[in-house]
Amino acid sequence: MIEGVKIKNLKVFPDERGRVIEILNTNDELFTKFARVIMTTVYPNIVKAWHYHEKTIDNFTALKGMIKLVIYDSREDSPTKGEINEFFIGEHNPILVQIPTHVPHGFKGIGTEEAIVIGICTELHDPKNPDQINIDPHNNDIPYKWAVKER
Repeated sequence: MIEGVKIKNLKVFPDERGRVIEILNTNDELFTKFARVIMTTVYPNIVKAWHYHEKTIDNFTALKGMIKLVIYDSREDSPTKGEINEFFIGEHNPILVQIPTHVPHGFKGIGTEEAIVIGICTELHDPKNPDQINIDPHNNDIPYKWAVKER
C-alpha cells in the first residue's frame, strides 16, 4: 500500500425501503477536515486521470456502477516511491479510499453503466488558483496503462 493511502470498508444498511451507506463521519480515523463534497460521473471505459494536489486530501467512493481508481506514488521522499495501487470501487466493493497530497491519481469507468463517484475534499476549490496539477492520462512518466488486464 502506498504510504499515506487509507481505506475504509463502507457499511451498507439495507431494508425493504432501500439502503443507507455511511461514507465518512468525524469519528472515523480517516477524517481530517471537511471543505466540500463533489459528485462526478464517468462513462464505461472512460479515463479521468491523472491529477494531484498540493494541499487537498481526496477521499473517493463510487455509489453506482464501478470504477478502477489508480494511485501512483511519485513522491521523492516516500518509502513507497514508484508503487502503484489499484482499487475497484463501487456497488460490488463499497469502500472509501483516501489519497494524500502530492500523489497522482485517477479513475476509469468499468462495467457497462455510468458510475457515480463521490469525492470528499479537505480544501475548497478556488477557480482562480486551483490546487490541482493535471497530467495527461496516457502520455506521461507514470508506468501505468489503463487497458484491461486480461489474466
